[in-house]
Amino acid sequence: MKVISYISTIPPKNKNEEKLNLLTNFANGVTRNGDKGLIHRGFEPLPCDVAIIQGWQHERGKTASHLALRQQLIDRIRNKHVITADSNLFLYANATNKPHHYLRYSINGIFPTTGNYCDDRINPKRWEQISRDCNIQLSDMKHKGKHIVLCCQRDGGWSMGNSSVMQWAINCIIELRKHTDMKIIIRGHPGDKNAPRYLRDSMFSKYKDVVVSRWGIPLEQDLQKAWAVVNHNSSSVVGPIIMGYHAFVTDPQKSQCAEVANTDLSKILSPDEFNREKWLQRISMFHWTFAE
Repeated sequence: MKVISYISTIPPKNKNEEKLNLLTNFANGVTRNGDKGLIHRGFEPLPCDVAIIQGWQHERGKTASHLALRQQLIDRIRNKHVITADSNLFLYANATNKPHHYLRYSINGIFPTTGNYCDDRINPKRWEQISRDCNIQLSDMKHKGKHIVLCCQRDGGWSMGNSSVMQWAINCIIELRKHTDMKIIIRGHPGDKNAPRYLRDSMFSKYKDVVVSRWGIPLEQDLQKAWAVVNHNSSSVVGPIIMGYHAFVTDPQKSQCAEVANTDLSKILSPDEFNREKWLQRISMFHWTFAE
């Protein structure tokens, strides 16, 4: 089998060495296991059985060179395979997970309904290993709280599709205000450098008791005395779910947290609770270390 890691699928201004290392480690691992692993730095797709890429494709902005290459490789899924590496769902617990570098890998897709995460057979020991390595423990559910945290995603990111983060936040506020007057804290995505510009208190002044979280403060600070967390479909609610906060997602089809999150904001004051242990065992099967 011929497997090629495409270095040029990494954004050109990337300063995160982990993205480069995951592609080189993967190719080297393929070779060590008896197949042919190659590293390619160009922008033209080469004949191979499996293409390894970093990230996935946006629904807009495909003219960038690294995005164009991703799209060409994804289009080849019809008769070949693409494996992608995405962020670690447990990243909240340890920003780098050193020395393990756990990342999430999938075949031919990035969402639960499109990607193969090899999670059809669950090994409970996998979660036990990640729990030890990342120092994560499942907390009891919390049954008291004074506010709701809206965890925004990166505006223009591939997981949001063509949806506007600002409009998403407003839609959530409007719906929540039909059912509760609880304080709402809007938290911008820490990787979205434009968030301080379009997420400001003045943008939400017409809504009662809605504030924007101060840029750069830790998620744990916004979660203090929180009742619930609302998100579209990203991994930002993984940590709060493990910590015992009620979670709501507005895009269950693309959220890795759908099986342990509510989807109806009208139930904000009486949310369902779920078996989080089984969910943790399943998502642990997605994750592999650099050494592995």
